Amino acid sequence: MTWRDKTLCVVLPTYNEKDSIADCIRRFEALPEVDEVLVVNNNAAPGTSEEVATTGAREVHESEQGYGAAIQRGLLETDADLVCLCEPDGTFDPEDLRKLLAFMPECDLVIGSRTVATFIWDGANMGFLLKWGNWGVAKAVELLHNTTSLSDVGCTFRVMTREVARQIVPRSTVHGSAYGLEMMLVAAVLRVRMVQVPVNYRPRVGVSSVTGDRRATLVLGSQMVGHVARSRLRSRRVRRLPSGEPPASE
Repeated sequence: MTWRDKTLCVVLPTYNEKDSIADCIRRFEALPEVDEVLVVNNNAAPGTSEEVATTGAREVHESEQGYGAAIQRGLLETDADLVCLCEPDGTFDPEDLRKLLAFMPECDLVIGSRTVATFIWDGANMGFLLKWGNWGVAKAVELLHNTTSLSDVGCTFRVMTREVARQIVPRSTVHGSAYGLEMMLVAAVLRVRMVQVPVNYRPRVGVSSVTGDRRATLVLGSQMVGHVARSRLRSRRVRRLPSGEPPASE
């Protein structure tokens, strides 16, 4: 099972997705393009490992708490030619992986977008603040770094080549919820060939520890604005950083 003679691993970071993770894994496993599903257990809710064990996924544990820490661990754990990141909370359709893969022959990073109204399902957590906040920060990235058209900085669902993953991880400084944006910023600075594609966005199973809390959402939004503002100042250092040398933490 490969896609265009390339192996593909799906990385699923998990913290509070016990009730939805098994179904998400099985739907990815049903896709012939997927060779492996890797779950990164980030101090997840009790019972999560038992749900994962009912599937064919491989599970690793990352003790350092944080969305970014979990994703970085997953990127380091796989040697697949292509890596897909997704959240197993029911908000994404695993079958949309094919939308992202359609652009991989010409790109090295394809990122989903949750802000296109046509694909936002009733009940999805994409209200005015989240939608236009993500869109506004995305446009700031586009303007500052002269990128392709961007419309969402918070969408986990994406596919990248192994080479891009190995460029991004050593340059990573964020272990929390803003890591998806940092990945985008590093890719923009390195002039990685990337594009953003609309994906379906559905109601979450359970409550998010971030977007389910209005105050936490506002804090995350302010952090993202800060990351974007500082990204131009860090650009030169990010570009010249040798592989394996971590940049100074923010």
